[in-house]
Amino acid sequence: MLYDQIASNKRKTVVLLIVFFCLLSAIGAGVGYLFIGNLQLGVIIALIIGIIYAASMIFQSTDVVMSMNNAREVTVDQAPDLYHIVEDMAMVAQIPMPRVFIVEDASMNAFATGSSPENAAVAATTGLLAVMNREELEGVIGHEVSHIRNYDIRISTIAVALASAITLISSIGSRMMWYGGGRRRNDDRESEGVGILLLIFSILSIILAPLAATLVQLAISRQREYLADASSVELTRNPHGMIRALEKLEQSSPMEHPVDDASAALYINDPMKKDGFKHLFYTHPPIADRIERLRQM
Repeated sequence: MLYDQIASNKRKTVVLLIVFFCLLSAIGAGVGYLFIGNLQLGVIIALIIGIIYAASMIFQSTDVVMSMNNAREVTVDQAPDLYHIVEDMAMVAQIPMPRVFIVEDASMNAFATGSSPENAAVAATTGLLAVMNREELEGVIGHEVSHIRNYDIRISTIAVALASAITLISSIGSRMMWYGGGRRRNDDRESEGVGILLLIFSILSIILAPLAATLVQLAISRQREYLADASSVELTRNPHGMIRALEKLEQSSPMEHPVDDASAALYINDPMKKDGFKHLFYTHPPIADRIERLRQM
């Protein structure tokens, strides 16, 4: 059951990434047709923008991410319990020892960053360390180490980059339409059936692609959370520790310092505790669903 769930989540993530590139190509084609009269060139430009965004974010320094989240690096002497648990989980997962950070915040949360196991880091809040017992903390750290082992951070980063690229291209297209840039094509082809269909497709791409990209990004993030939960149980051989940790995380208060959207996706628990309509755009699946999946293992 555990390995079937892991395999299923990986397959779904691949499918969602393919959908992402299709969306990027669609909005590139739409903007290209409206403003330069060339679908193929629009697709090429969109893919180049997406690749540049992804590359720049993938190679972003771990130190930059930690600084954005007010995290400070600690040694084994400064935080022996946390350090040894990270060391143990990394050893079981057969990855290099990540750097260890602590975030001074009363809420319970943790995250990992790094584009590969060789430059990865794990951070936990002081609130998490104060409340969780060893078994629960092992579950949380196992979750974060699993993100590193499964290259989830790189996949999530690519998803954020592609969503950002789609939003940028859509914004450019919308502004050009608003200021009349899209009305310069007045030749006879616009009256033809194909021209009208392409025009409708282009406008719909500009309007709907950003929303679709956001939904796909959220789906990828949620699949990776399910996978990390299952992988944590694989490392610790203790589903009850992970379940109890999630139950405590559900009761956690929001983080005290603001967290940007890209960083929010890295945390094990929603750092801002969205509710109401905003919950639809939550980067994590509901904790109740995560607990139920663990109980079925």
